[in-house]
Amino acid sequence: MGHWANKRVLITGAGGFIGSHLAEHLAHLGARVRALVRYNGRNDWGALEFLDDETRGALEVTSGDIRDGGFMHKVMRDREVVFHLAALIAIPYSYAAPQSYVDTNVGGTLNVLQAAREVRPERIVVTSTSEVYGTARYVPIDEDHPLHPQSPYAATKVGADKLAESFHSTYGLRITIIRPFNTYGARQSARAVIPTIVTQALAGRSVRLGMVDTVRDVMLAQDTVRGFLSVTEASGTVGEVVNIGTGIGVSVRDLVNRVGGILDKDLELITDGRRLRPDASEVGTLIASFEKARTLAGWAPHVGLDEGLRRTVEWLAAHTDHYKPAVYNI
Repeated sequence: MGHWANKRVLITGAGGFIGSHLAEHLAHLGARVRALVRYNGRNDWGALEFLDDETRGALEVTSGDIRDGGFMHKVMRDREVVFHLAALIAIPYSYAAPQSYVDTNVGGTLNVLQAAREVRPERIVVTSTSEVYGTARYVPIDEDHPLHPQSPYAATKVGADKLAESFHSTYGLRITIIRPFNTYGARQSARAVIPTIVTQALAGRSVRLGMVDTVRDVMLAQDTVRGFLSVTEASGTVGEVVNIGTGIGVSVRDLVNRVGGILDKDLELITDGRRLRPDASEVGTLIASFEKARTLAGWAPHVGLDEGLRRTVEWLAAHTDHYKPAVYNI
């Protein structure tokens, strides 16, 4: 029997991109997964809709909202491990509606933590983001790098992280903060740069983007999920912040070239200057140090960028009906 067999797990944000991959993987490992998706009148389970019938059937899917504290207490009852991924994450929208980000990312996280004070799970994992670091002052970025949120979204994630740290210190909750760098792969929405590039490239021979010289550390979702589980299994990560990334930076321009190579297309890159980030909000470079994850949890990424992009292109090519390639908002 493996570590996760019959483990009672709650995943908030299970209908999201990373959450759906985490739910899928844990179900395959035999965990008893309660998958929390945000309630909507269509009974739409988000990215979980892409899972095969057997995997979906193994999940206990529950609709609700992390902004409701009483609901969070009910949904967390009897859970041994909580993975908190639910959040508003689109950076451009955070400029237009910052209050909604505070309500969900800060207030929602507070509700998760307050429920955990009563339920006392064995472990609570709070999902952070590399955006909290802002443009790198040095690379690779380790967990001691100063926090410099350059968007309302990033600021709310800093707030959520600090709340989690305080609940560990004050109430003895067994909390770990995992800080993934940019994740990509199947089921990701077109608000993210790689699906935006790929869907446009599949539709024609040009790709229209804003900034193309920013540098990111991009990691396939399967490696991200492995990181979540390895870090959670390790006893030495309680009370810690842990980065997971590849340690390799790639520019958006290079991503376009790599996708073109996979599709055997000479892609025209169009940069029209249309930007949804204010100038001072643009994060230039994010490259992870994952030495802490390697040391404490024995984790390292497995899938190289070209192989990961190939898998992603194949999935997106089979699901183009779910995307609008003429629209971009990165």
